[in-house]
Amino acid sequence: MSLIGLVLIVVGLGVLRWRRPAWYWLGFGSLVALIRIRASFRSVMEACGLTEPPSRSRLWIAAATHREPVRIMPGIRWVRITRSGLVLRLRMRPGQEVQDFEAATERLRHSWRMHGVHVRALKPGYLEVRLIGYDVLRRVVMPGKPGAGLLRVPVAVCADGSAHLRDFRATPHELVVGATESGKSVYLRGLIKGLAPQRVALVGIDCKWGVELAPFARRLSALAVTPDEAGALLDALVGEMTSRFELVCAAQNLPADAPLDAITSDIWGLPDDIRPVPLVLFVDEIAELFLLTSKADEKRRDHLVTQLIRLAQLGRAAGMYLEICGQRFGSELGPGATSLRAQLTGRVAHRVNDEGSAKMALGDVSPRAVGVVTAIAPTRPGTAVAALPTGGFARIRAPFTSLPDAVAACAKHAHMTPDLSALDAFRPVPAPAGALVELAPEPA
Repeated sequence: MSLIGLVLIVVGLGVLRWRRPAWYWLGFGSLVALIRIRASFRSVMEACGLTEPPSRSRLWIAAATHREPVRIMPGIRWVRITRSGLVLRLRMRPGQEVQDFEAATERLRHSWRMHGVHVRALKPGYLEVRLIGYDVLRRVVMPGKPGAGLLRVPVAVCADGSAHLRDFRATPHELVVGATESGKSVYLRGLIKGLAPQRVALVGIDCKWGVELAPFARRLSALAVTPDEAGALLDALVGEMTSRFELVCAAQNLPADAPLDAITSDIWGLPDDIRPVPLVLFVDEIAELFLLTSKADEKRRDHLVTQLIRLAQLGRAAGMYLEICGQRFGSELGPGATSLRAQLTGRVAHRVNDEGSAKMALGDVSPRAVGVVTAIAPTRPGTAVAALPTGGFARIRAPFTSLPDAVAACAKHAHMTPDLSALDAFRPVPAPAGALVELAPEPA
């Protein structure tokens, strides 16, 4: 009976590890990992080259006691168990630097049988080593306290178990690329769903006749579904941006005895009662704005691109932000594409069909990120590589957000849609609830 019970326990732990990896880790896996790390810490540090020669005082003590001097290793200051792994705070020894530990992350991962190892510098002399116990991107669960706020939306989970935030104040404009069925639309839905309950104006340009953004019409302040409508909408947005700058300039005309904190160079320094509402412009399939069907379309294309570049260069101070999406985005689209991309600080690259697309999105962020993007499997939709505001990159995966869920969030918060007089002509008219469109039968 004891053997049967043992077999049932092992099978149960295996099923728990597969179906509920977080429960398995918190209940059993973390204890095993702690024992393994404590038992092998010195040998692993020596094997990974993370020890330093003993100091002169230690050599004197060893000579006086007729003992063999040993190399000194980093000290563990504290250990914290998280939902996805362990966090070690280490004190480095004189002569060590954070890059030594970053270069050894793969060897540490195999030595301690962890899924991933991430190193982050703290104050001088200390660093944080985050050990990931299982694949947190296989079944995405957002952390309990992701740190959401105005213009801050948790959109994905990073490979180290933390939440990836789309912070428009820190990264005003972003480029999102990805092949068909890579998860780009799910990322966009999650972002719109997170912005829906906030006091933010949402504007869309979707030249695929609105198939991606039209379902969110109840929460959109403006929507353009053709290149001609997009040109008129961009003109209106540039006019809105100009009026906001005029408001800021009027606020700067202060008397000589005005307090210094009343001076501002953007809308965020204005009083609450006159501050314009922030605005986020979503452009789905940016390549449609660059395509030419005839020589006559070249003038229209140049005008569209010029207005987009103006918004990207000047919009941050006016509280106007861009979210540009597309399957490809590079110099092959035409004049102005490279100039526009240079203004898009945020970069998110989903699975792509060629290495050139990965280089176009993340080549100027990190050469290593290009290889990570091209290695994303088609069976992992939603997985992407994102440039971090602090530098570097991270693998992320957005939780699945269905279209009905995102539409329901927009309908629930439709009353949050601000009225912008400059965009009244582009305000979409949502279909009545429950309305169905009957298609006429094709002629015989």
